[in-house]
Amino acid sequence: MRLLDSLTVHSPSGPRTIELYHGDLTNMGPEGAVDVLVVSAYPNNYAPTPGTLIGALYRRGVAVSNLSLSKAIDLRENFSCWMSEEIRSQEPGIQFRRVLCFEPFLRGAPAEVVGDIFQSLMPFVSGDLHVSSVAMPLVATGNQRIPLVDILEPLLEAAVHWLQIGLPLRRLLIVEHSELKAAEMKGAFSVLKKRYLDGPVIDPAPAHHYRYDVFVSYSHVNGAEAMFLVDELRAGKPDIRIFFDQRELNAGAAWQYELYEALDDCHKVVALYSPPYLSSKVCREEYNIALFRHREATRGVLLPVYLYSANLPTYMNLVQFIDCREGSRDRLRAASQEILAHLSA
Repeated sequence: MRLLDSLTVHSPSGPRTIELYHGDLTNMGPEGAVDVLVVSAYPNNYAPTPGTLIGALYRRGVAVSNLSLSKAIDLRENFSCWMSEEIRSQEPGIQFRRVLCFEPFLRGAPAEVVGDIFQSLMPFVSGDLHVSSVAMPLVATGNQRIPLVDILEPLLEAAVHWLQIGLPLRRLLIVEHSELKAAEMKGAFSVLKKRYLDGPVIDPAPAHHYRYDVFVSYSHVNGAEAMFLVDELRAGKPDIRIFFDQRELNAGAAWQYELYEALDDCHKVVALYSPPYLSSKVCREEYNIALFRHREATRGVLLPVYLYSANLPTYMNLVQFIDCREGSRDRLRAASQEILAHLSA
């Protein structure tokens, strides 16, 4: 493993590093040791194809197909990924404890793909698996033949974005096996990282400076219930400032800037849990950004409302919710009063 370059990202919890390497993810030295190795696969297809990371792992005695038979955590329904059990290997080059297999049912543009990888990491870096370091290849540039810079640019943008707002990763290693492509990656990285040098640490403004009192994060499938809650909030406090976006946002866009600025500039975030909410990439992204703010804030930011029964991942269950199942109007009315009480506390 040869370090090519690195970038320090400043977050509210301290510095994080993105490290670029030329080397072999299946034959790393101790300097490359990480908690998790990210691999990418088509759904339920773990064939050890030559020229792929899954194929290289197989030759080192780590068969992803075997790992898939006894997954530690399976979140493919909503997070397009599963986590393996701890790996017991005698190979000295296997310097990772687990494999995170990313296998989306739909594959989109490069920006979508890399953004989804960070969404997939969220339940694990926020859970009890103690994941603080991750290694990954430059996905989709091998057999899929996507130009290197077309992946590296959105990957770096997504990594910096999530690390800045609080993704609790200490190290992110991006590793390229081909010497020729590693040289190309190093050149592109040296240009792209200039955008992020000495970047600002995201630090939420004091409550009395917030533009919005409440940001309502919801699936448009549950628009009627969300509108009912908004109406109740306005009835209880006519001057309340609510960000309630009724547009259908394009999940394929790199970042929804207006939406994310509003998330940074609100006092509380009300997230309406439901199966469609968990299935929405935009909703999960809103929730994760709010979660990082919640952890840094003295009094918390998130006020989840459990609207319809869903298979909540563990990290969502850790934030106390207001139970309004199954879309009960009476409970939503009571929830509005509880939310208003939190605003005035």
